[in-house]
Amino acid sequence: MQRLSERQRDFGAALLDRTRPVPSGLVGPDGELSARRFSVYRNNVVMGLIETLKDAFPAVHRIVGTDFFRAMAAEYVVANPPLSPILLDYGADFADFVAEFEPSSVLPYLPDVARIERAWTEAYHAPEASPLEPEKLMSVESERLGEIRLVLHPSLGIVRSLLPALTIWRMNVGDGMPGPVDLEGGGEDTLIIRPAAEVEVRPMPPGAAEFATELAAGKSVTEAAKVAISHSEEFHLSANLIGLISAGAFVGWRFEDEPQLVNPWRPV
Repeated sequence: MQRLSERQRDFGAALLDRTRPVPSGLVGPDGELSARRFSVYRNNVVMGLIETLKDAFPAVHRIVGTDFFRAMAAEYVVANPPLSPILLDYGADFADFVAEFEPSSVLPYLPDVARIERAWTEAYHAPEASPLEPEKLMSVESERLGEIRLVLHPSLGIVRSLLPALTIWRMNVGDGMPGPVDLEGGGEDTLIIRPAAEVEVRPMPPGAAEFATELAAGKSVTEAAKVAISHSEEFHLSANLIGLISAGAFVGWRFEDEPQLVNPWRPV
């Protein structure tokens, strides 16, 4: 006799794999094996997960169309069953799957569009935090400003792309209108953040993504700026600090010898 854990494992595997037989022990009112009932249930589960992905990646769905999206999502569902009953977590690696999905290779920007959409979802559900007000940094001595470690907002996400993924995403969400895009025109880095009630999606100037990434790793302003400049001679420290502060990208700061965040304002 199978153990309960083995039955549950077989049942879960059969739900997403049509080549597997109906799990033993599933019978209808007549006491006979009920393949038809299980098939209906299996179809409902798969379609439910496909709909979850469609809702989470509306731009990807709009770009490829319903039939293509369902076929692609169905393969993802079979290969990547949910690991949690919280469907908010589902699809976290969908963009990586899209990047390896051979039929979508004719749309090289599609994985990065999916990454923007996933970052949007994560930003929307991130913890609340009060953005740093510009005047609060005035308490830092000017000669020590380069030493501070800025702490990034918990909703902040960055998507780097060698293609105009942000432009394409904007064309395919809300009231956006698809139009011609020059895929040879260079890449776009995207900032996704929810400083208040709404998620904001912004383009990042040259070097800004490297700068913010280094700050997120705990580097000082000076250290992060050096890395940004090494990637782009167009990087301007003051302009980037002002831009990130205005976007609500920071929640506080600390010095290297101070382990605690300086949080000089009332929390949300």
